[in-house]
Amino acid sequence: MIQIELQVLSPQETDIQTQLYNMRLSEMEQWMESLGQPKFRAKQVFTWLYKKRAISVSEMTDLPQALREHLQRSTVIRTMKEITRQVSKKDGTTKFLFQLRDGATVETVLMRHNYGNSVCVSTQVGCRMGCTFCASTLGGLIRNLTAGEIVEQIMAVQRMLDEEGARVSSVVLMGSGEPLENYEPSMRFVDIITNPYGLNIGARHITVSTSGLVPAIRRLADEKRQITLAISLHAPNDELRTSLMPINRAWNVEQLMDAARYYFAQTGRRISFEYALIGGVNDQLPQARELAELVKGLPCHINLIPVNYVPERNWKRSSKEDIRAFVDELNRLGVNATVRREMGSDIAAACGQLRAQKEGRV
Repeated sequence: MIQIELQVLSPQETDIQTQLYNMRLSEMEQWMESLGQPKFRAKQVFTWLYKKRAISVSEMTDLPQALREHLQRSTVIRTMKEITRQVSKKDGTTKFLFQLRDGATVETVLMRHNYGNSVCVSTQVGCRMGCTFCASTLGGLIRNLTAGEIVEQIMAVQRMLDEEGARVSSVVLMGSGEPLENYEPSMRFVDIITNPYGLNIGARHITVSTSGLVPAIRRLADEKRQITLAISLHAPNDELRTSLMPINRAWNVEQLMDAARYYFAQTGRRISFEYALIGGVNDQLPQARELAELVKGLPCHINLIPVNYVPERNWKRSSKEDIRAFVDELNRLGVNATVRREMGSDIAAACGQLRAQKEGRV
């Protein structure tokens, strides 16, 4: 049985040097003042980092020489390196495997849509949620990522897009890990990339996914951020959801739905429910009807996801006929539901698969 602490966890800071990507603008302003510098130096540094994509302090030529020398001694910008990149020949989806300073690896995915470029970032190395259809959990949780390590993922993708004259238009925290377990760094990341001096990505273009950490959902609701909350539901009742997602033993479906309604009441933001369709497990019409009843009265969208095949799990994808019947039944019952467009099917596009391959676990 999975054990979930009620208090969300933060990563341990082990770096001696300060990673510049790890600071909110307000924190960098305070830091500059502690160095005897005016606050506006922080905006200059932010502009160099996020607008001009500087990869070294030496590029920041409008900073005083003494400050540049101090930053070169005491800070870092990039702490990870790209070790693998896969590009889909079908749709251009690009998956990156990055190695962090301690040798751990994380995945990041660029998805190209006709409405813009979306980047899926990881928030932890591995995951301990134990969802039976996900490759991210196979090796367990290694550690949390810092905010700077999450920011660095999106900056690496943005630099690649710069070569095409394109930009990141939306971000999803849906890669490896549970963002709301690594709460503080995940929200720090959101604050950094939404800042006008940062990447200036609108909060409504950011989606945070959770497997169902109810206290963290309520905390997020109280902060009234205008991000989109995506809840991994995957089953309409406790018996089935517990068999797929051990976290349901800690917070059951009723508690999760209460938290979802509280989130909508506090923020006015429509909830997105993720529902992985698994052949013969959760994809039949009675379950569609039960799901419709469960979300009745809550402004939401059901995102149906034909499950990716994971060798260790042996789950089978629903048939096209069952998928169509399921979504049609939800729509007939007045539920806004669509089937997620499949992207990167010719590469290791499912969360955790590329990392698992690199480590020889698949």
